[in-house]
Amino acid sequence: MTVEPLNIVRKRQSPRPAGKCRLCGTDLLHTFVDLGMSPPCEDFRQEEQLDQVEHYYPLHVFVCDQCFLVQLKEYVAPEAIFTEYAYFSSYAASWVAHAKAYCEMITQRCNLGRHSLAVELASNDGYLLQHFGPLGVPVLGIEPAANVARAAIEKGIPTRVEFFGVEMARRLLDEGIQADLIIGNNVLAQVPDLNDFVAGIKLLLKPEGTVTLEFPHLEKLMAENQFDTIYHEHFSYFSLLTITEMARRHALHVIDVEELSTHGGSLRVYLAHVESPQPVSMNVASLIARERSLRLDRTSGYQGFAAKAASTKRDLLTVLIALKNEGKSICGYGAPGKGNTLLNYCGIGTDFLDFTVDRNPYKHGRYTPGMHIPILPVEALVEARPDYVLILPWNLKDEIVRQMHQIAAWGGKFIVPIPHVMVIDPQERPA
Repeated sequence: MTVEPLNIVRKRQSPRPAGKCRLCGTDLLHTFVDLGMSPPCEDFRQEEQLDQVEHYYPLHVFVCDQCFLVQLKEYVAPEAIFTEYAYFSSYAASWVAHAKAYCEMITQRCNLGRHSLAVELASNDGYLLQHFGPLGVPVLGIEPAANVARAAIEKGIPTRVEFFGVEMARRLLDEGIQADLIIGNNVLAQVPDLNDFVAGIKLLLKPEGTVTLEFPHLEKLMAENQFDTIYHEHFSYFSLLTITEMARRHALHVIDVEELSTHGGSLRVYLAHVESPQPVSMNVASLIARERSLRLDRTSGYQGFAAKAASTKRDLLTVLIALKNEGKSICGYGAPGKGNTLLNYCGIGTDFLDFTVDRNPYKHGRYTPGMHIPILPVEALVEARPDYVLILPWNLKDEIVRQMHQIAAWGGKFIVPIPHVMVIDPQERPA
């Protein structure tokens, strides 16, 4: 019998690092979830591209055992994702209303006025900054995607078309520009170089200024099985524990936190310079204590999520297969990034969905990445009268059920895939 040298056995037993943590530099050894291979979620195909090569990358997510940042490796450069972007925030009515309420609240809370400056990082098409105009607060948008920035500029919103970081912050300082308020809504997850981004925020923020960052809460992602919010343009997934460590590394600190219902459950954190006299809310300690009780400060707390994702995949396919075997017609509603993760992970193509619809005209006539499901205007649903509609942006399910309540007229029903598969009969819900 041949006995292998002990050093070879140990090498096989020791996991090989998948890379370095983008926040603290620690070796990444622990898998959070592996969703297989998938194309970039915003790489919508035109018809002439359907028989061309399509690039797939791993959706293998790791958790750092030091700062507990949950993260995906940078397989796709931000320039490839965001130079031309398919997502226009203004097409989600509830999100625009959320932004308007925020502007009114933060103007009062921070005592903003005509001598202040509010800067939004990843300002998209001006969906948020437009609401500061009636409040008399000057604004500046920073948005790397030229096509969506153009929509903001056409609204009269000053917008710089570039990526934000230390280099840009220094140029703004040279121009005499500093911010009383810096806003980052659903951008932090999309930044591969977190330390450069936060260091830029530190430079741009006035001594008494405030930063607010909104992002999906990792606790909710795990508790409600939101695996489809994992895609290549989301490099990181945050707990408040990790945000606190991120802020500390750049001489900032968390002064308040709010739990929001948006995007399936988000946090809005308020940051300030460590020297700032702004008081720290009890909300911060309370939420950190809850996260610790859920073991989000230990790698053991992250085990089991992969099994939940696989279970939902099986359940959804079981429902769809049964309906198709009964001869039912199924269409999709929406073509969001999360939907493309779901479709590719579950292998749902035109054998299940005849087409999907979206309010964004940019996507009309294109096809979803990977599965190549046609994207049509919303009116196509009424013409097709499908038996079932799979809601891909499930975080907007209440808004969509209200908007499309007319499918009840032909007995149509909705399918919601997350956090677990359920069927909604609009006849049983008031419009």
